[in-house]
Amino acid sequence: MPISHIPNGFTSITPYFICDDAKLFIKFIVDAFGAEDAGTHVEDGAIRHFAYKVFGSMVEGSQARDEFGATKISIHLYVPDCDAVYEKAIAAGGKSVFEVTDMPYGERSGGVTDPCGNNWWIATQKVDMYPKN
Repeated sequence: MPISHIPNGFTSITPYFICDDAKLFIKFIVDAFGAEDAGTHVEDGAIRHFAYKVFGSMVEGSQARDEFGATKISIHLYVPDCDAVYEKAIAAGGKSVFEVTDMPYGERSGGVTDPCGNNWWIATQKVDMYPKN
């Protein structure tokens, strides 16, 4: 049987974080979101690639270097209890962008910036926002 073009556990779109401090970023996602290590490659003492499972989705990344500078991205993270995860993210070193509140479009959410400058919009759907046709 041929292998899939997508690695096991991944979907076709996977966020990729390039961080000034990959170790700090990994510590944050583990402490804030309970991320599980799916594989980390270290070369010459630097994290060249990592993959972690966060609430059932995969994220990847690496330590920034000359040819690949650090980038900042935003993630919309759906969780069963956004209030609890938001508080855990703050306790893990995240900075509040906005406190958890009910949004007019059907979710409850709050925003946190991680120690590497990425934004995490932590949300729980409260009404069926995208019903099937």
